[in-house]
Amino acid sequence: MILLDIVYYAFIVIVGIQVLYYTILFGKFSFSKPKRKYAKKLPISIIICAKNEARNLKNFLPSIINQDYSDFEIVLINDASQDDTLEVMEHFEKQHNNIQVIDVKNVEAFWGNKKYALTLGIKASKYDHLLFTDADCKPVSNKWIKKMTAHFSDDIQVVLGYGAYIKVKKSFLNKLIRFETLITAIQYFSFAKLGIPYMGVGRNLAYTKKEFFDNNGFVDHMKVRSGDDDLFVNQIASKKNTAINYVKESFTKSIPKKSFRAWYKQKRRHVSTAKHYKFKHKFLLTLIYSCNFLFWVLAIVLFSLTYNWPIVLAIFLLRLIIQTIIYNASAKKLDEKDLIYLLPFLEVFLIIIQLTIFINNLISKPNHWK
Repeated sequence: MILLDIVYYAFIVIVGIQVLYYTILFGKFSFSKPKRKYAKKLPISIIICAKNEARNLKNFLPSIINQDYSDFEIVLINDASQDDTLEVMEHFEKQHNNIQVIDVKNVEAFWGNKKYALTLGIKASKYDHLLFTDADCKPVSNKWIKKMTAHFSDDIQVVLGYGAYIKVKKSFLNKLIRFETLITAIQYFSFAKLGIPYMGVGRNLAYTKKEFFDNNGFVDHMKVRSGDDDLFVNQIASKKNTAINYVKESFTKSIPKKSFRAWYKQKRRHVSTAKHYKFKHKFLLTLIYSCNFLFWVLAIVLFSLTYNWPIVLAIFLLRLIIQTIIYNASAKKLDEKDLIYLLPFLEVFLIIIQLTIFINNLISKPNHWK
């Protein structure tokens, strides 16, 4: 009975912590309104690093070429591809005078390291303001450059955008991938809104060349194969120099993985970089995950033993209601409303998968950049 008392009170404490971070941390983003920003006449360098992406470049590059923006270049980086990526890039380069191609060969010291290829592309870019996306990404509108770069100012040197995934009907895997992307976005937008930015996604990210070189680029984590986006943002982003952009015209959409195995490998790579975050970020993210995990474990124990079940049920439902309200508000902003109907199921699946990834990453190192 004493043990069950401990479980019961632990459950109450966990829910209390969750209510606080849902309302104070996530609520700050969920119920915020985007600040209206006017387009600036800044020359922009679009940076796209690709490895074996010939087909995606053919399909998605025109949506970037046709952006409604007066002064921009596109820097296409071929990172030692083995398919026709370089040929496709050179074809576009011949047709458009604002495209330059950087062909990166593998060198022993930086074998398969995307950060090395990106560094060469950044050095070759003409302009100080850089906007990053991936070869398998498509801006949802021709105002993408305008909306992302409108946030730059003398103080703002980093702009965090939202990189969504294309919706696939009648696919639970697609919903799981998009749900994980939504939760991650809620977290990094909320942290940034609170003044403690910790990551961004390379599918939709902007920063200045000056900020890159003033912080020695990727030097501090060059040996970490992944993390050209989140680790770099974790390194340089601050309350004063970072802005978030969640206007729908600024979104990009990417092709999601088609198999669970491929997505699982991708997430293993992403999760492996988290251990290199600053301590305060690791602590807060670990707290959020631990509370989610313990909430479900303790609830299952208490329900299965029918211990004070009316009170436990009331607390359980209170937490779900608050979570649903917060997530629904964010999902509306990020155009992911269809995910809310499966919220409890997707959350449980994601918690289990994240735990499995954590254990697997302790046992063996994940593979990296293609």
